[in-house]
Amino acid sequence: TGVISSLQRQLEIQESQLRRIKSEKETLQKKLRERENQLQGLSAKFCSLTEEREDKEMMVTIEKENCNLRQVVAEQESKLAEQNQLISKLQETVGQLQEEVLTSRYQLHKQRQAQDAVQSQAETLQQQELQTRVALECVTSRFERYRSKIIQATFSTAGMKPPQAELTDEEVLEAMQKIINERMDFYHLLKQKGIK
Repeated sequence: TGVISSLQRQLEIQESQLRRIKSEKETLQKKLRERENQLQGLSAKFCSLTEEREDKEMMVTIEKENCNLRQVVAEQESKLAEQNQLISKLQETVGQLQEEVLTSRYQLHKQRQAQDAVQSQAETLQQQELQTRVALECVTSRFERYRSKIIQATFSTAGMKPPQAELTDEEVLEAMQKIINERMDFYHLLKQKGIK
């Protein structure tokens, strides 16, 4: 947004300079037309003179004025050419600035779209995280109840001493394996004696 504002300020400055130079160009063209009119007027005066002496004096004056006017016209034409060249450069700069403004606006639009997409993904991920946490808490609660029942069933068996402290999963597994092994041994013993 800052880049766009800066480019728009530059664009306004360039357009202001362009208007000022066009105004100066019109002024120069107006002066050039006035000089040309003066030159035509002097030529008309020269044609209307009848006396030779006045003709000669007027001829010298007209020649001097013509020389001065030609010099002024040449200077005005030179300035006009410079103004035209400057106008072309300013128009080119204005076009570039307008293109940069459009490019910056397009990039800003794309960034906003990307930001909106990221925001939407973040909200979706937060929702999924919340659902996962709820599911994890549910599974953890069920696992703890199941583990508690296994410990209760294992250590309520005859011959097993109740635990004195918190049990690890390995200790619970060993206690269960011990009960299973003892039952298997007892089963084999009964089988050998033929007792069903």
